[in-house]
Amino acid sequence: MRNLTYKNILIVSALLFLFSGCKLLKTPEQLPSLPAVPEAYSKAKQEGNSAEIHWKTYFSDTTLTALIDTALNNNIDIRLAMQRIEMGRAQVEQAKGLTLPFVSGVGSVGQRRFGKYTMDGIGNYDTNFSNNITKDQNIPEYLPDFNIGLQSSWEIDIWGKLRTRKEAALARYLATVEGRNFVITNLIADIAFAYYELLAFENELDIIRENIALQDNELSIIRIQKDAGRANELAVNQFEAQLLNSKSFEVEIVQRIIETENRINLLSGRFPQPIRRNKARFTTPLPALVHVGIPAELLKNRPDVRQAEYELMATKAHVYIAKAAFYPSLNLTAALGLQSFNPEFLITPHSIAYNIVGGLTAPLFNKSALKAELKTARATQVEALYNYQKSILNGYFEVYNQMALINNLEKLHTLKTSEATVLNKSIQTASDLFSTGRASYLEVILNRKNALQSKIELIDVRKRQYYSLINIYRALGGGWK
Repeated sequence: MRNLTYKNILIVSALLFLFSGCKLLKTPEQLPSLPAVPEAYSKAKQEGNSAEIHWKTYFSDTTLTALIDTALNNNIDIRLAMQRIEMGRAQVEQAKGLTLPFVSGVGSVGQRRFGKYTMDGIGNYDTNFSNNITKDQNIPEYLPDFNIGLQSSWEIDIWGKLRTRKEAALARYLATVEGRNFVITNLIADIAFAYYELLAFENELDIIRENIALQDNELSIIRIQKDAGRANELAVNQFEAQLLNSKSFEVEIVQRIIETENRINLLSGRFPQPIRRNKARFTTPLPALVHVGIPAELLKNRPDVRQAEYELMATKAHVYIAKAAFYPSLNLTAALGLQSFNPEFLITPHSIAYNIVGGLTAPLFNKSALKAELKTARATQVEALYNYQKSILNGYFEVYNQMALINNLEKLHTLKTSEATVLNKSIQTASDLFSTGRASYLEVILNRKNALQSKIELIDVRKRQYYSLINIYRALGGGWK
């Protein structure tokens, strides 16, 4: 009766330990709170979201879309991202397999000899239950052993630790998928950047070459005037220096064109080759106004935000796994097969052998390693939370800044257009005044230089306008769908 009472106490204590463990495992972690996402980017909400537009529709230039298509098929970074996805998928399958029993086939051939002065040795020689009158050894001293069968081991998932490990692996896998989407978004943007930069260089090159032709003509005129005594050698030298400066600028632009072409080729995973482009598209009107929607849509459209969210989910699962390591684990092992000291008797019912063992293990002392693992998991979870917050903030400010930039670049383009028009007119005025002796050659050179600079700046502003449209499309999370 007393033994039964002790058994009841032990059973109740074990049950209380198990239930308290469940309660501790389900206790939520106290994590830092995140600020709420603003309801809008500005006072007025904008309906619709350009991130939902397919990139082939957003970028209307068919030459550009063909380049993007090629890059998506051949880009090395995308192929690397696909391999990371495959690794993530394999890890999910591995975690899933941990919840199932492990069964393996075994076969062995051996020979044993027990010491004479051991329990096994004396038992093999004789026992109290034998009828061995002559006291001769009935079992061979050198005992063969033939064994064939199955072995199995299985950890019973009491706390859901293995199931949680599978959930963590799934979250990591989904994070790799979003990582690939992020690579795609950036690749599309990078190809578009390089393409419009290439168009800008082509237009700059046209302006430079046109300017070189005019400067060459002016140099010829000033040399004739020098021969006629209406100009001096200094004026000839100044016009010639200006022409040489423009030609050197032409060489620099040609080099930049080569480098930009090769940047596109590198992104497309191919060796250097000419890039098809339509430079006339550079001066066409810009696309319609971009719709940014509401900031909350960044959570579902931006791959980097979604990737950070899945990483956070994975770290939460790892905290649970680290806590579950403090509690008992139940393991079952079993074996079934045929065993005999003589191969003639191996395939008989009498050779059937089996065993099954259930074991409950729990850490009791020296838990410092487990505690350190739990602290690491919790710190990793908080780090993932801050990374998630950072990705949201980064996305919000990228969209906000690009909205302001688009508006200001429109104003800047209008001003630069007017400036270029005025300076272009001043070139002819300065030339006319110089021919009549009412302006110096320095004024002609200065006006020519200022007019050229204004045209280059106007092209740069137009390029930045295209850049801003690409940037806001990427910031909104467009391109990967």
